[in-house]
Order: sequence, then C-alpha cells, then structure tokens
Amino acid sequence: MYKLNMNKKTYTLRVSSAQINPTVGDISGNTGKILSYIDKACREGADIVAFPELAVTGYPPEDLLLKKKFVDDNIEAVKNIARQTGDIIAVVGFVDRKGARLFNSAAVISRGAVIGVYHKMHLPNYGVFDEKRYFETGTEASCFKYNGVIFGVNICEDIWQENGPAELQAKEGASLIININASPFHSGKMAQRETVVKKAAKRNKIFIAYSNIVGGQDELVFDGQSMLVSPEGKVLARADSFCEELLSKDIALPVAGKNRSAVVIDCFDKSAARELTHKLSAPVEGAAEVYGALKLALKDYVLKNGFSRVLIGLSGGIDSAIVAVIAADALGKENVVCVFMPSQYSSVESKQDAEQLAKNIGVKYLTIPIEKLFAEYKALLSPFFEGRGEDLTEENIQSRIRGNILMALSNKFGWLVLTTGNKSEMSTGYATLYGDMAGGFAVIKDVPKVLIYELSRYRNTLGNVIPERILTKAPTAELRPGQKDTDSLPPYEILDKILKCYVEEDMDIQKIAARGFDAELVRKVVNLVDRSEYKRRQSPPGIKITERAFGKDRRVPITNRYREK
Repeated sequence: MYKLNMNKKTYTLRVSSAQINPTVGDISGNTGKILSYIDKACREGADIVAFPELAVTGYPPEDLLLKKKFVDDNIEAVKNIARQTGDIIAVVGFVDRKGARLFNSAAVISRGAVIGVYHKMHLPNYGVFDEKRYFETGTEASCFKYNGVIFGVNICEDIWQENGPAELQAKEGASLIININASPFHSGKMAQRETVVKKAAKRNKIFIAYSNIVGGQDELVFDGQSMLVSPEGKVLARADSFCEELLSKDIALPVAGKNRSAVVIDCFDKSAARELTHKLSAPVEGAAEVYGALKLALKDYVLKNGFSRVLIGLSGGIDSAIVAVIAADALGKENVVCVFMPSQYSSVESKQDAEQLAKNIGVKYLTIPIEKLFAEYKALLSPFFEGRGEDLTEENIQSRIRGNILMALSNKFGWLVLTTGNKSEMSTGYATLYGDMAGGFAVIKDVPKVLIYELSRYRNTLGNVIPERILTKAPTAELRPGQKDTDSLPPYEILDKILKCYVEEDMDIQKIAARGFDAELVRKVVNLVDRSEYKRRQSPPGIKITERAFGKDRRVPITNRYREK
C-alpha cells in the first residue's frame, strides 16, 4: 500500500493530526502526551504525525516566555522527544531561541534527530493574540522531502495569508502543507476557519493537514476540529470537536523531480501498515457548539487548577440553572453543590424551581436563608442611614450576603465558586461587585441572555432537566417586591442586538440607531457599558465564545472621559 507507484509517479502518505489537550506550563506532562501520541501514530502506520502549535509549552504561555529556564526546559523537552522518535516524522510546536530572540516554532523530528525547524512568519497581534510581545518573525519557508514527496510546515496565522509561506512552499514543489494551530474558539469560527483553509488549498493546488489544539486555557477554549483538505478544497477528514483524537488519512502525493531544493528525510518502510478507515465528523454548530465549548472550558479550568468540586448559588432563574447543568455535565453531578439562599423577596416559584432543577440533575442541594442576616445588616446601618429611604444599597447588601456565604463555603470545603452573570448583565453593569460577581470562574460571562435561553432549550433536547417555568417566567433578581429585569434594562431581545453592535462590532451610536433602534435607548445602553468597565475589571475570568469578549479582546481604560456626543 505504501510502495512508490512509478507509473503514476505518486507516493501514498499516511498523515496524522494529533489533536491533543496540553496544559500551559506542564512541559513534562505535555511531553509525555506527545510521546504517547507519536507511539499511537506509529502503531497506526503513519508517515507523519503533526502536533498543535506550542504543544510542548501549551498555548498561550504568555509571560512564562520571559523566564529563561522555562524556554530552556521546553527546548530540552524537544530533544527528549527526538531521542524517543523512531520511524515516523513528528512535527511538534515549541519555542525556539536564537541568542536572545524567541520564535514560535515547529520542530520536524525523525529517527532520533531534529531534522529542521520552522519559525512562524506571521505573528497575530489582535484580539486575544499578543505574539509580537514575545516572538520574532521567521524568514524562511523551508520544505522537506520524504520518499520523493515534498511537504512544507507552517504555523496557524501563516495559512491565513494569501501571499504567505504556503505560496512560497507550493512554488518550491510542496504538494502537502502541515499547518499546526492553536486557533481559539468562538461561535462560528469553524466555518470561517474552514473557508480559509479551503481557499489556500485550491489557490496553491495542495493538500493541507490542519492540526488544531483542543482544551480550555483560562478565558480561551480550543475546539480542535482538525482536518485534511484536498487541492480541490474538499474536506477529506475531520476530527471531532472538543475532544482529544488522532485523525489519520491516506493521500496520494506526486513524486517531485530530482532538482527540487528541500531538506531530505531518510525513508522508512511502511508497507506493512494496516488498512485505515478515516474519519469525517460533521461540524458542530449553533447552540450545540457553544454548549460543548462551555462544558470543556469549565472542566479544564477546574481540573487543571487543582479543584474537584464547584459551588453555585441557585436563584430559581435561568442563568444559575444553565451554569448548574453545564457544571454537572462537565464534572459529574457528584462534584456540584448548589445553594438556594432565599430572602423575603424570593418567590415560592423560585424555591420550587431551584429544588426541582437540583433534583433533576442530581446534585447536592443546600438551603441557607438570608432574611435574618439582611435584617441585622439594616439594623446595624440604620443610625447611619437615618432619613434615607431604601434603594439600590439594600439590594446590593442582599447580593453581598449571598456572596459571603458562597465564599465561606468555598474556603471551608475547597469548592470553586462559579458565578452566574451573563454577558448582557456584565456589559451594562447589572451585577454587584463582591456579591453575585464573587467567585472563581464566570462560566457564562461572554454568553448573551438570549443565547442563554437557546442553550437551555438545546440542553433540554438531550434530557429535560431545566423546568419549563424557568424558561418562560420573566427574568428577575428578586431583590425588592415585584422586581423585573426590564425595570432597569430594555428587553433582552433588543438589548443584546445593541450590545453586539457596540461591543463586538465597534459601531457608533448613530450607526446603531440607523439599524432601527431608538437613539436615546442606544445612548443609554452605551453609557451603561462605558460606566461599567471598573466592574468588569474586577470580575473573575470567563469563557470566550463570541467574536469579541471583555478582557483580552476588548481593552478599554477604566479612567476614561470619552463619551460619544
């Protein structure tokens, strides 16, 4: 099967993408995982196995790159991987160093040696990317030759450039590009990514093996969905989303002429390799895609940071409900604790809905009333508040009492508190510092309210766990009699559209209003967003699922007097 075909002048190459979930900074653990997948690829008869961008260090390593010992350890790890690599070609992402300069790099390894190193030529410096802070730009689009087949190696952003290294490598005779990636997820990213790779493959008449990382890293989550694309722009193989996997496919590649310039890699006989059934998974889209991202990101954040159980304040509303369900799905119901903390303003329906939800997902459920504590707070402060009526102050006191209870349980038992605020609330400041914002991880921080309902309905199609009344009742914080979210905010169906225009698309007030929204309403929403930056800066990290999330994506000064006229 793997013999040279002299009549057609092609060689059938078995190419594998090792879609792994490394942990930033765990160089020894990542090395062990890489070696394990090299062994797996060998047993599968692969000629080449490609690992993701910066697989040795994890992505993104950020200011760990400023530590000389960290870079030294990563380089030594590559040497260790090379010593243990036999009859296969492994392409491994790591950090290379030349003098004081660092490079985002790919090592091409075979038979105990590093055959060559590629340095990334296009360094992204937008959105969540900050690579020019750390890395120098590569200058050589080198190629490699194995059994007469020429292939090129490049990294992530390189494949997005129309006149980038792929073009140079194709001109040098490469019929295959190994493109290794740490491409973070946002909703719809897979379709965008696939379009770019298909165009590059068709433009250069080459196969592209696109190998992507998978897993959660702080605010980022990586979806995997590695793929192999033909010169006609057809996806021939695709890995699953949000899981580790070895994706393998046989492709017949042309044997190049003798005068081609490329680093030659010794041949090895793969004629005994077993037959292969390749995989072509359907891409995941919509609410299912977002739900998978949230579930994996939460699981990795909890486990990679040494926690085992999480704690959630259940209100009987939809936000805390979806967080609890995601947590139970990600970590197992035995590792989730929910607390209902009623006040005199909590409705009977909220109590019933919270209890039913906890029962449906099978998690531990506690009830800790706060009415007496709230009364004590008011009595304590009454001499100082004399002559002033109740207002937002008393509402926030309730929220902060609940935050204190959650943090006390967290401290005592080592449970990680998950906050339950969504993007619509975080955008407009409809959240209480040191109250409902208190916690270690904000699961739905980048999920707009309307999408919360979509996620909840999607999850109920897999098993009806969220009570119907939670999905249909009017959203309320229940911090005063008869309170509704619409007392302070526009309906979420309108608010979320305005927020998308302003936060994610950087549109000004005039352009947003031109889309059919009331200009004064737009001005009010924009003002709420601008005034709430100080709150967002003090919120826990949360999972990026939209094209532009608060934090690394959107960096606005707290002290900032600019307002649109």
